[in-house]
Amino acid sequence: MTIVVLSSLLLIGLILLLAEVLFVPGTTVVGIFGLAVSLAGVAYAFLSFEPVIAWWITAVAVILNLAAIVYGFSSGVWNRFSLKTAITGGAFDGRTDRLQIGMPGKTTSDLKPIGKASFEDVVYEVKSENGFIPVETEVTIIKIENNIILVK
Repeated sequence: MTIVVLSSLLLIGLILLLAEVLFVPGTTVVGIFGLAVSLAGVAYAFLSFEPVIAWWITAVAVILNLAAIVYGFSSGVWNRFSLKTAITGGAFDGRTDRLQIGMPGKTTSDLKPIGKASFEDVVYEVKSENGFIPVETEVTIIKIENNIILVK
């Protein structure tokens, strides 16, 4: 009966540690619980067996747990869960920095009241002050606020 309890504790601890490393990485709750169960198994070994046998059981448990951790880190499972790109854009990312109030341009689409206009050969989305403006009409920037270009 003692061997069944000891092997159950050590095996459950090892399975929980492997589950942490392979299936639910980053939560640490399962891994900490697995290490606690393994330590309980080692403590049970020292209470139930001679010290020499308990030290052998401890050595085997440590080797198996370290092997599980090393395998988990070398298996590449962490690469599936890690972020590989970063968000670089934003609401105010400098698109309108080259524009100035009073700058002339020409519409490249109808403004109804939103459309496209070209300023210095770069096309921007603009909003008209007075509603509809047909395509190929000369416009002037009257306001730039929060990446909204207001033209007339």
